[in-house]
Amino acid sequence: MPVVVIQLIYLLACQTFRWLAPLARSDASKDTEILMLRHQLAIARRAQPRPRFSWSDRAVMAALLRIVSKQRRTQVALLVSPRSVLRWHARLIAWKWAYPSRRPGRPPKPEALRQLVARLARENPGWGYRRIHGELLGLGRDVAASTIWSILKQARIDPSPRRVDCSWAAFLKAQASAIVATDLCHIDTVFLQRWIVPFFIDHGTRQVHIAGITRHPTGPWITQQARNYLMDLGDHAKSIKFLIRDRGAYFTDNFDAVFHAIGVHVLPTLPRVPRMNAIAERWIGSRRREATDRILITGERHLRLVVSEYTDHYNQHRPHRTLGQRAPDRLTEPEPPTATDNTRVLRRDRLGGLIHEYTQVA
Repeated sequence: MPVVVIQLIYLLACQTFRWLAPLARSDASKDTEILMLRHQLAIARRAQPRPRFSWSDRAVMAALLRIVSKQRRTQVALLVSPRSVLRWHARLIAWKWAYPSRRPGRPPKPEALRQLVARLARENPGWGYRRIHGELLGLGRDVAASTIWSILKQARIDPSPRRVDCSWAAFLKAQASAIVATDLCHIDTVFLQRWIVPFFIDHGTRQVHIAGITRHPTGPWITQQARNYLMDLGDHAKSIKFLIRDRGAYFTDNFDAVFHAIGVHVLPTLPRVPRMNAIAERWIGSRRREATDRILITGERHLRLVVSEYTDHYNQHRPHRTLGQRAPDRLTEPEPPTATDNTRVLRRDRLGGLIHEYTQVA
């Protein structure tokens, strides 16, 4: 502010000397100059747009208008009127008492959150915005899925499209707590050996149970794996009411009899309708995309390690939309604590860094 005052005093002094200089000139010379200035002023008033005044011009004009009498002000040709001076004064008061205003709309998300969302998306190219949403909930960051979509769009990362439920999926959701599905999937090793992996998946909890691994599945072997599965369930087996399976030759009458003995109704799917066993098919697809299609399996021991490691990740950490973005084994655990600015996010690698799991620490 002192710099502005000094500049204003300097301008007033210079202008005063300019006004005193004409005192030494003749009246005719001054009258001629006044006529020329008035004519130039008339031309300037017709100009479009009109000249813009700086803050120093306004200060000088306001000071001079106080000297000129009210009767004379209406006769003098001016680029500004008294109304203009009052408007300048009103703007000055408004500028002095105006408070800084924020931009309209929602406040932007913290930069740390944006960087974390972009980090998860870049480190896991197969994850969509819903998958990232579930991972953030597990880290204690309650962010809307639409916000993650916007952050990914702004970062020029394409979010995954949504999947639409069908009527069969709606039925399975209503009956999920009493339904178990089973299927067989195959995995080929680097030496072109095909291994068969039977598994069971609970529709209610999405928990996966690997029944075994073999190169030569038979009906009796599959039946024995079913008995082992029911023994592992214990009393929980009584809650199962339906079993979904396909019409493969490995699922014999003896296999069905194992479940009929405990009151489970076996539902074979229609031929060539894999969506009737969509939950099991979805797990096969997830296992392939996230693990086995991205690694070369060398043999049985390696295969057992990979399948076991991925199944542990699927049951213990991987979030599921149907479960409220929680993992199957964490349904009974309390909600994670809310993250703060001091909370750090650590990454745990599985399968040599092929799969990433994130946890928060204070």
